[in-house]
Amino acid sequence: MKKKLLFLFILLSVGFSNSQSTVDSFLTPSDTLNKPRRNAVVISEIALASGALIGLNQLWYADYPKSDFQIVNDNAEWLQMDKVGHVFSSYHLGRLSADALKWSGVSKKNQLIYGATTGLVFLTAVEVFDGYSAEWGFSYGDLAANAGGTLLYVGQELAWNEQRIVPKFSFHTTEYASARPNILGSSFSEQILKDYNGQTYWLSANIHSFFKQSKIPKWLNIAIGYGAEGMITGEDELVNTVFFPEKERTRQFYLSFDADLTKIKTKSHVLKTIFSLVNTIKIPAPTFEIKSTGGSRFHFLYF
Repeated sequence: MKKKLLFLFILLSVGFSNSQSTVDSFLTPSDTLNKPRRNAVVISEIALASGALIGLNQLWYADYPKSDFQIVNDNAEWLQMDKVGHVFSSYHLGRLSADALKWSGVSKKNQLIYGATTGLVFLTAVEVFDGYSAEWGFSYGDLAANAGGTLLYVGQELAWNEQRIVPKFSFHTTEYASARPNILGSSFSEQILKDYNGQTYWLSANIHSFFKQSKIPKWLNIAIGYGAEGMITGEDELVNTVFFPEKERTRQFYLSFDADLTKIKTKSHVLKTIFSLVNTIKIPAPTFEIKSTGGSRFHFLYF
């Protein structure tokens, strides 16, 4: 019986090892143009983007009345948290698309032209949908933020041939969502997307990338964060007094440590892929906070 179990264990171990090796080989970027991979990337991205836009139109915009194309100025809303979110989204959509083209062996020039601009193109299409909705409207502020995210990625590739400063995201639940769950989210998953009071956006800079001769750990980052709270609506502060009379709209600025997971040495392309995806999230760490209304505080761990 023991021999049978040992033999089964060896078979499973060999099978797992071969499977892991196959996946790792598949995820290894191609040194030269791999047309099947490139075609698969292009077709997949077109299908995903088209499906997402069709889904948005049917599941989201269909619930609101249509209008002639309209332009709105919403730059003063939500203490610009929504604009920072557009920078984050555009950057990472472009980064992931460029990485996919790199995996298929596409040239660096085409990675930047056709990959890095994916976020800007997709989010601009969403803005056009907003423009024909009576509820929202096309926002030049959103468009500028989308362009900013794309330029942040492309600019670093052209200047340094690497991403030294990466936008990241963190979130914690707040009391404000319960006041207007239809706007700020009724569940945790909705609140992550809708409750600006609990969102924090970061610019996480890799220290070693700027001081390559130093002995600073290659994975160590310094992160500057921005958040805001006291918001029940986009602009109208008077509405807030109905729910939280003692609260006011406040900007928050943070300084913290972080880690660039892509700098962790490993030969496994499976782990490299996982690290690249998770690297969009700011890790909890000791954080110093300054409020725009005055005062500061230290968080032993900030989410």
